[in-house]
Order: sequence, then structure tokens, then C-alpha cells
Amino acid sequence: MPTTTAGRASAPGRAGRRQLILEHAARLFASRGFHGVSVDDLGAAAGVTGPALYRHFRSKEDILAELLIGVSRRLLAGGRARVTEAADPEQALARLVEFHVRFALDEPDVITVQERDLASLPPASRREVRALQHEYVSVWAEVVEAVCGCPRDRAVAAAHAAFGLMNSTPHSARLPRSEMAALLSAMADAALRAAGRS
Repeated sequence: MPTTTAGRASAPGRAGRRQLILEHAARLFASRGFHGVSVDDLGAAAGVTGPALYRHFRSKEDILAELLIGVSRRLLAGGRARVTEAADPEQALARLVEFHVRFALDEPDVITVQERDLASLPPASRREVRALQHEYVSVWAEVVEAVCGCPRDRAVAAAHAAFGLMNSTPHSARLPRSEMAALLSAMADAALRAAGRS
């Protein structure tokens, strides 16, 4: 919680308020669906009036767009960074799996919203999300191809299969976090390496 120098709680700044709204929007959209949440609901959750929300976002659709485009950009940037920093493809694969499993365990609400409410985005925003996702898959496929020596189409298919496993957390995260992370990592690694077996 933001605090003053005297230790008292202080109001978050504009950037902090935007982030708070996005976090509450992810939770509410995941539990009720995009169309089941009103601007007043979002404002109440974030501690502002519904109309005051428009000082931060132009519309409810704008909140959904920032949520889904934002996470797609973060995943792409994070995936690229892990590959760049890795010493070899094996290490890159391990770091990609660790990175995405952490995301899946930290942000299951965003995964639910992505799966269910992507179609509610305006067409231009939907195309941007899809383009970013395509680039993220390509980052993974290049690494899988190098590790497994498989054709690109098999590497792409394996990446999608691994995402299905890792992104199952809204339903599958029933173990303590460390156990769930280890299970998802092992399953994703096996799915990816299966691309190299005929």
C-alpha cells in the first residue's frame, strides 16, 4: 500500500490508480464476464466513482484492450529477454518455461479473460493482441526447433500444446504453489520435447 513519509496510507498516483483499475477489472471480468461488469462495478472495486473512471480510461472496452494488449506485450518482451540472456537453446527453453509458468500462476484471471472475452475487443485491438501472440509463439517455436531438431510446424504445435498445459491454472492450480509450478514445468517441458520424437 502506498504510504507517506509519516507512514500514513496515501492515495495512489495516476499510474498507480490505472494499474489498480486494471487489476480489479481482471478479477471482475474473470468472475462475471466482460458484459456482466458495469463501469460502476469497476469504479467501486477500485475506490472511485464510475464517472471518475473516465479520467483514466475512455471506456470499458478501453480497459479490456489495455489489459489484454498489455499482458501480450509483457509476455513477448519477457520471452525475448529470456532467450537473449540464455547461454544456449536448452537454457532458453528452461527459462521460457519458468517465465510462463510464473505468469500462469500469478495471473489466472487474465488467462480467463483472454480466453473468454477476446472477442469483445474492438477489431483493431483484437488484431494487435493476435499479432503479439503470434510473435510470442514464434519466440518459443524457434527455441523448440533448435532443441528438438524438428520442423517449424511441429515446434509451433508443441508450443501451443505447452501453453494449453501452463494456461490451465484457472482450473488446475490445486496444489501448493511450488508443487504446482514443478508439475506444470515438467509437463510443459515434456510436451515441447515431444516435438522432436517421430
